[in-house]
Amino acid sequence: MSSRALRKLHGKQDIDNDISSSLPQDREGSEEEGEELVIPKLTKGKKNKRAFAPVNPFELLDDEENETENQVNNETNEQVDEQNSTGNCNSTNNNNQATKKKKKKKKKKQKDGEKTANTNQEEDIEATIEEVNRILESSGAMATDQLTKSTGFTDNKALLLVEHKNLNPDNEMKRKFGSRVVQAEASRRQPRNRRQRQRMSWLTTPRENWPHPGRTGLSMTHLETANNGLQYFTYEHNHQYQQVQFQFYDAVESLNPQNIADIIRNHPFHVDGLIQLSEVFRMSEDMGTATELIERALYSCEMAFHSLFSLTTGTCRLDFRRNENRAFYLALFKHIVYVGQKGCYRTALEFCKLLLSLDPDTDPMGVLLMIDFYALRADEYGFLIRMFEEWEDHRNLSQLPNFAFSVPLAIYLNLLSKDDTDFSRADQMLQDALIMFPGMLTPLLDKCGINPDAQVTSHSFFGPNSQFNQTTALKQLIGLYVGRCHASWKQPEVMQWLERNVKEVLQRVDSNDPLVTDCDKKRKVRYQGTPRNVLRHILISEIKDAITALPPDLANTAVLSYDPVPPTDAISSYQRPERPRRAQQGNTLSLFLRSLLPNFNPDEPAPEVEGAQGGEQGNNLRQGVNALLEAMRDLLQNIQPVPAPREDDHEGEGGDRDEAEWD
Repeated sequence: MSSRALRKLHGKQDIDNDISSSLPQDREGSEEEGEELVIPKLTKGKKNKRAFAPVNPFELLDDEENETENQVNNETNEQVDEQNSTGNCNSTNNNNQATKKKKKKKKKKQKDGEKTANTNQEEDIEATIEEVNRILESSGAMATDQLTKSTGFTDNKALLLVEHKNLNPDNEMKRKFGSRVVQAEASRRQPRNRRQRQRMSWLTTPRENWPHPGRTGLSMTHLETANNGLQYFTYEHNHQYQQVQFQFYDAVESLNPQNIADIIRNHPFHVDGLIQLSEVFRMSEDMGTATELIERALYSCEMAFHSLFSLTTGTCRLDFRRNENRAFYLALFKHIVYVGQKGCYRTALEFCKLLLSLDPDTDPMGVLLMIDFYALRADEYGFLIRMFEEWEDHRNLSQLPNFAFSVPLAIYLNLLSKDDTDFSRADQMLQDALIMFPGMLTPLLDKCGINPDAQVTSHSFFGPNSQFNQTTALKQLIGLYVGRCHASWKQPEVMQWLERNVKEVLQRVDSNDPLVTDCDKKRKVRYQGTPRNVLRHILISEIKDAITALPPDLANTAVLSYDPVPPTDAISSYQRPERPRRAQQGNTLSLFLRSLLPNFNPDEPAPEVEGAQGGEQGNNLRQGVNALLEAMRDLLQNIQPVPAPREDDHEGEGGDRDEAEWD
């Protein structure tokens, strides 16, 4: 054996002995039984500076091969020593080449072992990920089962559950236009001087120029948890917020937007004030400011969320009858409209799901009247079809004109995107919708700018009689759908599909299909009155086709922007204090002059005049004169806020002379 091999062998034994002596013995007599201890491997190199390298299990698999290679190396080294003794230099060179080849093979085996180890590690990671996903899916299935038991719906995960990422319109804008464009637009809108960090929000993106919310006085309370897993919450106003609310009522009654702006300046996160001021800017066609005020209102509502209130589970409820909760409903509805106007239909659809989950039974904001529109515009055909299939049995969605026409359209567009030509189901549903709502065809074609052929216009089923025989409530629903969703029917292939099915309907009508008579009876019985949630939806949406169908008494009634069409069974946790009233004076001239004042309120009684008791004629005249003078003083003070002292003295003397003359 060569001296080099001996040194290597003896050196390794010394090291092994040192390490073995330092390790504790687990069992007595382990050496006698021939058992070997697992010894950490020593490594050298710049990349690994630790004295003991971690044991690689894949290297242990090659121990037997390494022992065999060591034996071969030892035999080769002995042959080399013998050849060295004979002085054969050529064999030495050959041995060096053989040693290099063996080293290369050994390195190659190590690399292969490392690759195998990496591959196995990747497989372990993938197996772990699959296991985690399986656990998450099982937990999600349990949550879905709980929601199914609580609400009676199947697969509520696709209907009421909300994803946080879809609530941010910037994410949708990035998918459409790229992140650079969105970031450039966001940096342009943000002010350069003010850099104030805001709390994280899911409903909106706080802007740096917004003041810090602090304690606004708005909070949320957990009322109860029902047996079916639903959790009920409500907003609350503390005493300070109530006082601001009373000031807001006075500002609205003054009909002066500046008073509302003053309240927002002093209380920048008052929700009702933000909604009302947003309406003022919207009427002024300043949509940017109107949208920002609604976002700030949502931010104020979110900062008051209870710790148990969740946006994504779909099991949290807010009673719309409570006055404190209605502002959150209205802010969400207006935010949906503004987000949809920017083209972020997927985000608007997600907010529709959130708004519907707050009270899916009564649907106070009429979300079911617009959710189909955003699903079609966002190409979420599967969501709309599944919603119709699961809710039709207990909600009768087919009796709403928007679902009756949008669902077959979604089926047709979904099949068209998959190059599927089996449109039998879509054709059947569209024909049933046309038979149930024949008054939909003519307004829809007029809105799309299409002139139907003479066969359709001359037929009594789709002719003018179909418009006159409709009730007011049905006209409102049809006008709402036509004004909102007519753009989805303008595609040439969709219009051809509609034309083909209209001709099929005419043939069914001429053949006395029993469905025609059945639908005619249903139209006469149903749609006799418009529910308050539908009226509320029409007024907030401001779709002209639906507003023109409103009854005159409601169209001419003043609607409060911060609380449109309040429920008849509203619940108020606190009452507005009554303003001090004085005796009503019946002087017509005084009322006329007071009506000229900017702050005139017809419901407010005329100011009481001292000495106005008694029924004598002189006292009545004095009352009228004093009321007239007081009205004139108010008028002069409003015209000249800082009157000159001489004018005051002259006015006072004149008043005294008038009173003396009447005496």
